[in-house]
Amino acid sequence: MAAPTDRLSGTFWLLFLYDVCEEIRLEELRAILGAQPAGREPSFRRPTPEYVRFEKPPVIEYLEPLLLESGERLQAQMHYYEYGVVSIELQLPFEFGWRELLRLSSRSIAAPEIEKQAADSVRRSLARARPALVKPYTDWLTEDYYIIQLRPVTKGDGSPVTAEELIAERGEEIAQVVRGEEMRLAEDERMEILQSRRSYYPEDLVVIGWTAALVYDTPEGALPVMQLLEYANSQLIEFRYYDEMLTRLLADVYRSLEKGTGVLARWRLAREAGRLNTIRLDVRELTERMDNSIKFLSDMYSARVYRLAAGKVGVTDYRRLVDEKLHTAGDLYQFMMDQFQQGRAFVLELMVVVILVIELVFLFQGKM
Repeated sequence: MAAPTDRLSGTFWLLFLYDVCEEIRLEELRAILGAQPAGREPSFRRPTPEYVRFEKPPVIEYLEPLLLESGERLQAQMHYYEYGVVSIELQLPFEFGWRELLRLSSRSIAAPEIEKQAADSVRRSLARARPALVKPYTDWLTEDYYIIQLRPVTKGDGSPVTAEELIAERGEEIAQVVRGEEMRLAEDERMEILQSRRSYYPEDLVVIGWTAALVYDTPEGALPVMQLLEYANSQLIEFRYYDEMLTRLLADVYRSLEKGTGVLARWRLAREAGRLNTIRLDVRELTERMDNSIKFLSDMYSARVYRLAAGKVGVTDYRRLVDEKLHTAGDLYQFMMDQFQQGRAFVLELMVVVILVIELVFLFQGKM
């Protein structure tokens, strides 16, 4: 007789995120798409739902299903975030055993066919949404993430299998699914993956990896956690963009400094310093706006899930890199302005000396 966790049902979610522009005017986009007005998101089922919300919930567009060569149809929808990130979510329902789930995870994670179809669908949608995009980018940064949502399973007596029982019985397979591996993992790797888990009730579970997560819950209960996972990945792609932009900016500044800091060159440094400070302040404003786009006012569980997800996918690391480069940019701005002020003071002093010399010349000429 099969063990109670041998038969599974749920949905395999594939998320592809793109950084497409500087900002999306959501209200204008809603008018273009005919989308419903924003509600309070996420719709948490836990005791403190009113304390977790998006300040400006993403606009949702429902798309035509994607048809794969295998014959599978993936339900699709687009999410448009205010800070210029779009996400296409693809859903593939399943009902089979663990072995089949391992195969599905292994062949679907980073599958070129799915990635290409997702990108093509995004381009078609953005062509329609273009009037609402502020400063569209030519080249897009991309991220992908995968979520395996398992419906609760029951034992022979009808009671639900708890999170701890699921880990004890199927921890090895859960780790493989989260890694997208069909082969068994080493014990250390399995333990490292399973340590990144959270539960609110005894019967729910989320295991978060850097490229995929497993959510053991009802579809309604799992949805808020999946929204937080998507939000963390949208932050990751934004911080990656800021990191690359600041890297290029600092490289330009260093090249300017290599040209010298002579008296005349210091006026050029002043222009460079002004540009540097403008971009630095813009990045700080954008990162603060992104940080404030979702609120965890009292729901500590959701905040812990988000922090875990942010750490696993790399948001924390990229945020630290961006902060360090912003600090470096601030130091460089101060140095360049100091050089400019010294150069200006030297010129002013020189002008005073020249004026005094001229006056002395005229004075002596008058006495001759």
